[in-house]
Amino acid sequence: MSTKKIKYYFFTLIAGLLITFQTLIAQQDIKGNLVTVQWLKKNINNPNIILLDASPSYVYKEKHISGAINYDIFSYGVQELPVAEIEKRYQAWGISKDKKIVMYDQGGTIFATRLFFSLDYYGFPQKDLLILDGGLAKWQAEGNEVTNEQITKVKKGNYTIKKINEAIKVELTEFLTASGDRHNNVLLEALDAGWHFGGTQFFNRPGHIPNAIMLPSDDFYNPDKTFKSSEEIKKMIDYLGIKSEQQIYTHCGGGIAASVPYFALKYLLGYPRVKLYNGSQLEWLSDQRELPFWTYDAPYLMRETNWLKTWGGKMMRMYGVSKVSIIDIRNKEEYNEGHLPFAINIPAEVFKNNITDLGKLAKELGSAGVNVSFEAVIMSGKGLTKEAALAFVMLEKLGQKKISIFMDSMEKAAQLGFPAIKDLNEISNSTGTYSINIQKDIIINDPKSTNGIYPKIYISSGEDMPVHTSNNKVIHLHYTEFLNDDGSIKAAKDIWNILDTAGVPRYAELFCISDDPGEAAVNFFILKMMGFPDIKVLVI
Repeated sequence: MSTKKIKYYFFTLIAGLLITFQTLIAQQDIKGNLVTVQWLKKNINNPNIILLDASPSYVYKEKHISGAINYDIFSYGVQELPVAEIEKRYQAWGISKDKKIVMYDQGGTIFATRLFFSLDYYGFPQKDLLILDGGLAKWQAEGNEVTNEQITKVKKGNYTIKKINEAIKVELTEFLTASGDRHNNVLLEALDAGWHFGGTQFFNRPGHIPNAIMLPSDDFYNPDKTFKSSEEIKKMIDYLGIKSEQQIYTHCGGGIAASVPYFALKYLLGYPRVKLYNGSQLEWLSDQRELPFWTYDAPYLMRETNWLKTWGGKMMRMYGVSKVSIIDIRNKEEYNEGHLPFAINIPAEVFKNNITDLGKLAKELGSAGVNVSFEAVIMSGKGLTKEAALAFVMLEKLGQKKISIFMDSMEKAAQLGFPAIKDLNEISNSTGTYSINIQKDIIINDPKSTNGIYPKIYISSGEDMPVHTSNNKVIHLHYTEFLNDDGSIKAAKDIWNILDTAGVPRYAELFCISDDPGEAAVNFFILKMMGFPDIKVLVI
């Protein structure tokens, strides 16, 4: 082979390696619909790129990346305008069908993703929509210059809206139906805990849409304002029990913050069934039907007299439609002195003495007439007590279909037209076998036997720290801190403040522990009410 050919092949090889290396670098700088600061710095003068700053106008006027055009959602509004008006505005920003749109905001916030959703909704090719990861904060952190000079003249774009992408947005009717089917649907809320639990009230009622799962938009970002990795986001989603095959509806207060989980799940994780509810809480609360609004995540775990009198009372039982087992856990003497109609007496000691013998407990429940497929309402006569909470946890461990605790006293029930009786010959719902379906990781005696997604945290629930200690973090929260003086449960916003102040993390495998398992069970119940997905009672 001649020297000339050798040189030719050598330079061809080097050129190929350089191209391959440059391609690898480019792949590192662009991941799906996210681009890095390095990528933008290399491509900022590319005539095929339109750079949009989605920050509020006052932020843009103070500083922005040179060449960026401002899109302020608060100036243009989040409510939909006629298509012709949207198209006119897009063209005024220079948007054309042959361009790539790179958008950013301050970094780690909600505006760039909302602009992304808007362009996605109005049919702009998804492959040409890019978000600068970390936004302006990351751009400046890496030493790049900013300016306050505003662009006054933009070459008109040629983009026309031919088809609206209706598949990515949901209307109230569909969203309302989905709220009642948690198996197939997820209502993912992008607001923070203060808003979710009613501490922050922006509308006429505080709280959240029923069955909404809280995942604040801030949780999707790293400290440097960039998006968390796909693996870390998937970890959060798995922890909350959200599955890719479910229909996921993201929402917030007014449809802006909801764009963060929408973008993260659909474009970073590739989940196929994600929609954004643009109306969000604003539309929900404006509906003339006065749709329900919750502060606790699971208020149905608490029952009161009017509910029980209806669904567990004589009328529904006469027609054979009542599916309620009332379990009175007071001692036999108190029960015989007077109990709610149709209540079954299973003293608290039966539950406490059979923590390690679930089979024996199941026999007791079956012979007493508790129906495993019904809702078991636990009645202590004093609301949420240690004994009621332990019965709740034991029934959950056995696989009871639904369980709740009756929060009213016997006196209040009588005042509301559901008085105690002394008839001991009532016919129970059923008698016979109580079919158990043992649930994993409800009551455990060895924390090493579990494999939570996040670190283990111990919640010490009694007066004193438990005798058994571990190397894991221990937080002391006496169960009475969550109760008012009359024994009722504190408001959700107050419970959240207690948990937050004590340092209970949102993402953790939580073990409630006390030398008295009933005390630990109360904290288990409270955390379940507040929507924590991974909680256990540790009995040693």
